[in-house]
Amino acid sequence: MSMLITILLLPFVFSVCAAFCAKFYEGAGYKRTTAYIPYYNLYILAKIIGWNKWWCYLLLIFPYINTFMAFLMFIELAKCYNRFAFGEILAAGFFPYVYFPVLSGKNVEYHDPKTTVRPPKGWVRDWLDSILWAVFAALIIRTFMFEMYTIPSSSMEGTLMTGDYLLVSKIGYGPRFPNTPLSFPFVHHTLPWTKYTKSYIEWPQVGYWRLPGFSSIKRNDPIVFNFPAGDTVSEAFQSNVTYYQLVRQYGKERVNNDKYHFGRIITRPVDKRENYVKRLIAMPGDTLQIIDGVVYINGEIGFQPPYMQHNYLVKINGNNLNTKVLEKFNIYEAYRTPMANEFIINMNEKTAAEFGKQQFVKEVTKIIVPAGQEISQEIFPNDTMHFQWNVDNFGPIVIPQEGATVKINPENIALYQRCITAYEHNTLTIKDNKIFINGKETDEYTFGMDYYWMMGDNRHNSQDSRFWGYVPVDHIVGKPLFVWFSKDSTYGKIRWNRLFKFPK
Repeated sequence: MSMLITILLLPFVFSVCAAFCAKFYEGAGYKRTTAYIPYYNLYILAKIIGWNKWWCYLLLIFPYINTFMAFLMFIELAKCYNRFAFGEILAAGFFPYVYFPVLSGKNVEYHDPKTTVRPPKGWVRDWLDSILWAVFAALIIRTFMFEMYTIPSSSMEGTLMTGDYLLVSKIGYGPRFPNTPLSFPFVHHTLPWTKYTKSYIEWPQVGYWRLPGFSSIKRNDPIVFNFPAGDTVSEAFQSNVTYYQLVRQYGKERVNNDKYHFGRIITRPVDKRENYVKRLIAMPGDTLQIIDGVVYINGEIGFQPPYMQHNYLVKINGNNLNTKVLEKFNIYEAYRTPMANEFIINMNEKTAAEFGKQQFVKEVTKIIVPAGQEISQEIFPNDTMHFQWNVDNFGPIVIPQEGATVKINPENIALYQRCITAYEHNTLTIKDNKIFINGKETDEYTFGMDYYWMMGDNRHNSQDSRFWGYVPVDHIVGKPLFVWFSKDSTYGKIRWNRLFKFPK
């Protein structure tokens, strides 16, 4: 149903733009009123500019591609009225609702594109036109349809490997309109050939708006999203170590003022934060708990990814592990402990069982941090006084849901503070053991949007929601479709068996 709305909505928007061209319908021999009939006016416009093929009309209803088609149609309409200047071409394509009403005040004559010989272009203009159309088409595809990403870390190891190149669909869940429209094309947040220079201008900022997609966001999907804790970064560490981790370790004053060690402090809008990929573990309103490394959703054991990995303590007869043996078992992370014959190896349960059968292996034991141990300020909600959690024993916690109201107090506010302030842009202060939101005392809060809980399949080697909390819906980018290329950086080989692999 949502995609049907999209199919009807976008052509309607273009139909509204076509209504600004009424005089030019009349000049081409059609009644002026045809320009005001939604959808039908696009059919007539296609005839005016000489696009009479059936596939032209099909592309006009194909979501997101029709944006590029409409752009070209308005340009062709301008050319039918002998407007070939580069500036006018741009204005007709990008601002038809302004350009054509202005042009209507001039004395212009329609030229049938089927019979009119258009003026030849110089080679510079010809190249410029070609580059412009290619860039615009690529931007439409990259912004609203598909984008390619590289997996830089092992947090989804097994399911998605370091060195995998992903094709990610943005139309699956519905593409977001860019929050930061004024930015250098085809780069994320930093200009090419520079180390820290921003690739975007922060003004103007556009609010969150997502077009309907082919499907809804589903529990257990691998998902690409903007890193929530990447809203503030230090130049020196970027998102490798979050600003909030640095503040907890060194103090806010030093991090903000010690430019020698930390560089400048940079804030980034949502769409310019780093792209992460994790598995969606819990939906809005779900109750999540981790007990001895097992995830429970609403009281039941959650989905167990087929290639889920943990750290195992491996004791061997000798002192060294043969790298060829590790390669045979597709093991990429193995670290020696202070004991000469002990290693911590990251692998899935099946691999651990097979590895344990090797003659040189004495013992293989999954590492689970017991409840109440290794309590860290780095574990969400970063409040060890009220929440004694670790990576393997966590929660229970209820994932915030749009419209849901929760009771808040100084003891549990750490669970919701970033939702209230960083994501939903309210002010929050605590004074005399009372909570004030936007200057008003309150003991409850109603969430303005949905949130999700993300975890890596590589459970012991993943920086995920256990460390930085919920992912707001406006941070969701898209769904990985398949691996189109993969290179093993550890062993220097192309992984031919991973090409066109679909993440599960």
